[in-house]
Amino acid sequence: MSNEADPDFIPIAERIHASVGRQGFMNLVGAELSEMSRGTCTIAVERRPELLQQHGFFHGGVTAFLVDNATTIAAATSRGQAALTAEYKLNLLSPAVGDKLICRARVIKPGRQVSVVAADVFCVSDGVEKHTATALASIAMLSEDVALKTKSPAA
Repeated sequence: MSNEADPDFIPIAERIHASVGRQGFMNLVGAELSEMSRGTCTIAVERRPELLQQHGFFHGGVTAFLVDNATTIAAATSRGQAALTAEYKLNLLSPAVGDKLICRARVIKPGRQVSVVAADVFCVSDGVEKHTATALASIAMLSEDVALKTKSPAA
């Protein structure tokens, strides 16, 4: 769904983009919020030596970070409210070797208190995607009063 077809989503997307832009760890890792629509999010990171483990694969922690952030953002887009990871189950399917790591998250079941979100992670080599991980997350939806009380260390 394009943002033009959902004008109510435009302020939500702008707020999320601004919030993600203040995340120090996103900047440290060099991850980019590449796509976002209601109930979905895609985050990608280019290969850099600092993100690799000893065998030259993307570190599992990078995969986990992408899943954590993408699932939370997808949940936030679905309801237009702040969200926080409650838990996730991550399955590493194959070594993440390639030029880029991409995580695509989608809301399976939006909820007022908890949303269920799935994510798949792919490594790109020579333009070909290889499925390297899959995850299922429970995302806690924060009430507006709780979100307003929380101060960002990046602000």
